[in-house]
Amino acid sequence: MAGHSKWANIKHRKAAQDAKRGKVFTKIIREIVVAAKTGGPVPEDNPALRAVIDKALTANMKRDTIDKAIARGAGTQGDENYDEITYEGYGPGGVAVLVKCLSDNRNRTVSEVRHAFTKCGGNLGTDGSVAYLFSQAGQLFIESGDEEAIMEVALEAGATDIIGNDDGSFEVQTEPSDFLVVKDALVAAGFAPEGEVTMLPSTYTDLDSAVSEKVARLIDMLEDSDDVQNVYTNANFSEEE
Repeated sequence: MAGHSKWANIKHRKAAQDAKRGKVFTKIIREIVVAAKTGGPVPEDNPALRAVIDKALTANMKRDTIDKAIARGAGTQGDENYDEITYEGYGPGGVAVLVKCLSDNRNRTVSEVRHAFTKCGGNLGTDGSVAYLFSQAGQLFIESGDEEAIMEVALEAGATDIIGNDDGSFEVQTEPSDFLVVKDALVAAGFAPEGEVTMLPSTYTDLDSAVSEKVARLIDMLEDSDDVQNVYTNANFSEEE
């Protein structure tokens, strides 16, 4: 099936993250600590840890920094505890917003999240208000390549869907548990997939340019918080934005 270009959006977000590399590293380190604490420090036995290590390496984090974060999570250095918290709300234009956090201070985190929603014309909702609109899935993007070859490799490895985008890029979707298997198969076949396990909306809300700008401002403000790991929305941004 055909889809709108998401590759351009991914590249734009990567550029924005490069500009805020210090914050990106802080967030990734927290993910590593939690993954190592929850599932153990050996990546081969801990798929969640392996996935976040891949993310760290893609962000050009040094291996020494990664190893130190794993040691912190395994309890050999420090004793940190982060709670996984999800906040739900509505942004401008009625878009659904899901905010995933890792926090060592719930009061601080909810205050920052609520402030962002209020300042940007949205409102924080109750548990379950928008979560039902999202489902967890693996999402991989390939900038270009032979469609038949991508489909053959991805489907054989367990992908659930392959979407050809308007700009010639491809989106490969997987079950969360099959994400690394599909990614490894695509890499072995010579492709260069980028992506992660994410939350995909079941429906999208189309936005005009003015509302798109307001929603983008809300996302940026939320992501500026060290406690916020990921922000998901069902916003379908205008081409201008």
